[in-house]
Amino acid sequence: MSPAESLHERVCGALMGAFIGDALALGPHWYYDLDELHRDYGAWIDDYRAPKAGRYHAGLAAGELSQAGHLLALTLHSLVACGGYDEADFCRRLDEELFPQLDGTPYCGPGGYTSQSIREAWQRRVREQRPWGECAGHADTTEAVERALAIAVRYALAPAALARHVAANTLLTQCDETVVALSVAYCAVLGELVQGHALDAGISARLMARVKAGELPFHAVTVAALQPPAPGGPLPARVGQFASPDALLTPGCVAAAAVDPGIRIEPAWKAALVYGMPCAIYHQLPAAYYLAARFPGDFESAVLHAVNGGGQNQARAILTGALAGAQSGLGGIPPRFIDGLADGAALLALSRQLAAQISG
Repeated sequence: MSPAESLHERVCGALMGAFIGDALALGPHWYYDLDELHRDYGAWIDDYRAPKAGRYHAGLAAGELSQAGHLLALTLHSLVACGGYDEADFCRRLDEELFPQLDGTPYCGPGGYTSQSIREAWQRRVREQRPWGECAGHADTTEAVERALAIAVRYALAPAALARHVAANTLLTQCDETVVALSVAYCAVLGELVQGHALDAGISARLMARVKAGELPFHAVTVAALQPPAPGGPLPARVGQFASPDALLTPGCVAAAAVDPGIRIEPAWKAALVYGMPCAIYHQLPAAYYLAARFPGDFESAVLHAVNGGGQNQARAILTGALAGAQSGLGGIPPRFIDGLADGAALLALSRQLAAQISG
């Protein structure tokens, strides 16, 4: 396989991995009582399952996407149609394709449930008639990064553009600076994996090198290996958009823990208990990093442990699925996951179109 073909396989693996993670968690979504989860779905969920009556996404079929998946598809369609990220086109699609299907309540629209940040953006945009740029709220969830990961894949070979476009897209619906920084950091990690780098203890050093080179907009004053600058010497300061580089340091620490024989989380799905089952981005990202680093090249194990951890397992599975899919490539994803995914063939074709836009 040529380098370009390998790159395209990782692109498709990341995108399809995210769609698959979303759909796998559709049925067993938001079970914080693990005994209840096991009563409804058994001890181990290993394929698409339909939601139970009275649960989130009730009425949808096994293998369908949640609204997060629909937003990811909307973003992907925009990227393919425009040849890259075009904010005006993306916002037009929200205005014309998504928002008319919503009414501001949680249980509405495609996918059966609308997240807090999208509800808040709908309220400001539709009811209050505010312009884009004034519609973001303070939700601390992963909603924006779940769609922006497609932008990260598109700009994996251009880290500065990746950071700029992901930050801008995130700020359309979420304005908390920490959320934006964490979202950009995750996307920067995904970009590294799409390039072919490993999710290992060294990934943070690679990301910090990009900070020092001016490619990632994080503040930094340390020198190599996070050592302090020499007393009395000039500070190697890089004052970026984000206050600290800590969001870039977490992935390396978590990846090191995932392979440290003295640190074991057994079974691996209990990473959800260690890092936290709730929706906030600071719970979700470490668990996704852990599972993707724990099972490099094993897409099925990584994404299924993300699903079986309960809580906000849909976000965890989307984010883990993208990281794991980028590592394994499309060929490492079991065919049953693509065959059982609603509109899987169309989503794969769309992913291949985006891959074709990326030079290798």
